[in-house]
Amino acid sequence: MVFSSLTFLFFFLPLCVAAYFIFPNRVYRNTVLLIFSLFFYSWGEPKYIVLMIAASLVAYIGGIVMHKMTQPKRKKAIFITTVSLLLLNLIIFKYLNFIVDTVNTIPSVDFQIKDIVLPIGISFYTFQILSYVIDLYRGEIALQKNPFYLMLYVSFFPQLIAGPIVRYQTIEEEITNRKESFSEFVAGLKRFIVGLSKKVILANSVAKVATIVYGSMATNSAESFGTSIYWIAALAYTMQIYFDFSGYSDMAIGLGRMFGFHFLENFDHPYISLSITEFWRRWHISLSQWFRDYVYIPLGGSRTSKGKWIRNLLVVWGLTGLWHGASWNFVLWGLFFAAFLLFEKLVLNRWLEKIPRIIRWIYTFFIVNISWVIFNLVDFNQMLYALKTMFVYQPTDYVGVLSYDSSIITAAIYLPLAFLFSFPIVKLLCKKKKIPEAVQNIGCIILFALCVVYIISSSFNPFIYFRF
Repeated sequence: MVFSSLTFLFFFLPLCVAAYFIFPNRVYRNTVLLIFSLFFYSWGEPKYIVLMIAASLVAYIGGIVMHKMTQPKRKKAIFITTVSLLLLNLIIFKYLNFIVDTVNTIPSVDFQIKDIVLPIGISFYTFQILSYVIDLYRGEIALQKNPFYLMLYVSFFPQLIAGPIVRYQTIEEEITNRKESFSEFVAGLKRFIVGLSKKVILANSVAKVATIVYGSMATNSAESFGTSIYWIAALAYTMQIYFDFSGYSDMAIGLGRMFGFHFLENFDHPYISLSITEFWRRWHISLSQWFRDYVYIPLGGSRTSKGKWIRNLLVVWGLTGLWHGASWNFVLWGLFFAAFLLFEKLVLNRWLEKIPRIIRWIYTFFIVNISWVIFNLVDFNQMLYALKTMFVYQPTDYVGVLSYDSSIITAAIYLPLAFLFSFPIVKLLCKKKKIPEAVQNIGCIILFALCVVYIISSSFNPFIYFRF
């Protein structure tokens, strides 16, 4: 089940809200959220709910045992065992196929295993569970003695399948001591509608361009598509992944607020960045901070020798790439960003501050666009073909493009709109109170109605982050 579906909007969410607010008692309200969250996850793949529950129980039991240990060595041993079990679970279900396929490229090696289906959201909920175990071991949070409350933290449906990665310490107090109010519910609902609009109106619309162009390579029917079309496809995917993922983050934050939870922001208009370093302070903030606090800093961070610092950066970005998917193109994508981050820190930063902001923005946006081509295309031959076509001019047969799929033109019309709304124009106007609250409320109602129309009129509703 996805947020941008009629089932969620008109059945699941209204029933959940009604059941939740019927009960004044916190225990009952948490029970309602847990039941609905487990149902939400089981809707798509019921057998894998056992996997999520098992991972939560490993963290719960590991936490209990760690808490009782008085000897540091034994406590550390339990901690390492717990973390290892959680990582092993992730490796088996997300990376084992990839590992076997990679090993099988060695001559005379031919391991055979049954294909393992990737459970939805396993990367997100595993990282959340790991944050609980690590912070508990560090003494930064209190032990959660109630297994159902820990399960609620792990399975809470707003952030379960697409983030943000919510750390336990962020909502530690709110699990048992939060305050719901009508004003908070309305604010959360408005945030949800904004996110839904990003996903349904913008992300889905521009996604058609990228899907058509890149899909043509798989069917060897790309003769009509030249340099201009491949640049348009790259821009379309750049906008799709932003509005898709940030839209879901907005919906998650809004839904959490409706029930009294306050998640941290996950996106801060990354496409206004003036450097790659700034881009990663604004893009998928929860993931960047997770790797910073649990991998980069423990390795020594930047407070070490230059050689070790470079190693730390490469390790973190290699893992960041792998986190996104079990394929070598994701590793390349992560190392691509690592190279530019190193280049900026070692060489370019001293020059960036001296050149006009528009040049810095063009440089950053250009690099990010190229990165999404690498990210999107798993097949290296298709990736190289797309990049080559972008940089070695080939004419476009626009008549052939129209005959191939005329909807590409309609979809491309949304690109300028998406580009415009990737900047914080509306946010600044609202902050300066240039848009009255009444107008904002009417706007949200209109947006929601438009989203429903878009959902009903189209079956095209892709979701990039299902593969994570």
